[in-house]
Amino acid sequence: MTEPVTLAVGGAELTVLPEDGCRIGSLRVDGTELLRTSSERPHGYGSFPMVPWAGRTAQGRFRNGGIVQQLPVNSPPHAIHGTGAHTAWQRANAADTDTSVTYTYDLGDPWPYEGLVTQVFELAPDSLTVTLAVETTSESFPAQAGWHPWFLRRLSEDGEEAVLAFDPAWQEERGEDRLPTGRRVDPRPGPWDDCFGMPDGVDATLTWPGEMELRITSPVEWVVIYDQQADALCVEPQTGPPNGLNTAPRLVTLIDPLEASTTWSWRRLQVP
Repeated sequence: MTEPVTLAVGGAELTVLPEDGCRIGSLRVDGTELLRTSSERPHGYGSFPMVPWAGRTAQGRFRNGGIVQQLPVNSPPHAIHGTGAHTAWQRANAADTDTSVTYTYDLGDPWPYEGLVTQVFELAPDSLTVTLAVETTSESFPAQAGWHPWFLRRLSEDGEEAVLAFDPAWQEERGEDRLPTGRRVDPRPGPWDDCFGMPDGVDATLTWPGEMELRITSPVEWVVIYDQQADALCVEPQTGPPNGLNTAPRLVTLIDPLEASTTWSWRRLQVP
């Protein structure tokens, strides 16, 4: 068993749970928790990696060239959020420090291709950077990567709800099957379980008035916003839209792995 690891620097403390999908189990800034930490909802806490696909894949099927592959339908009628969140990861780097740690897991059944996924966490006093890489060890395949954080709506019992600010170029129209229709529309008011395009990279800010500001950035061009639960909301950078294995495939080859990163930067709005 790979034990949880806690990184700490300055007032920041990060806990990684490799046995539970290598998710972030906790992120505390000056003693204040930013993430929902209750594990009562399966996969509905902390922040977990979505890999080797992100969001929903229609009916669990995707095509790689002339071959149609079938994934387990774990959110009927679709396959959702990849295999990484359901896998125990292994610590991979003997050079890990008090502020950096690396984990890997081997791709395989039920994913139909062999490969390696690596996730690196790097903690600073005012930021966290997480990097994912997907490599193939044999044949090429389409893949996606992203993260699914559950940020608390309120940081304290008497605190105000978080305010989300972002400026997407478009919204992927969502069909009755909860997948993008392929039509891009002007961004619409929430509540959302929707994907947005940000071609210059994801840039979103959560502000807990009078308490904390958190900026979420990533070079990737898509972000899913999910804000339909009372106590948490999700800002999910990912390398393609939901069902992207079919509609926007990014091929991983022996010479061209898929790499993605996201950075959370925070600042206190008052002295704790």
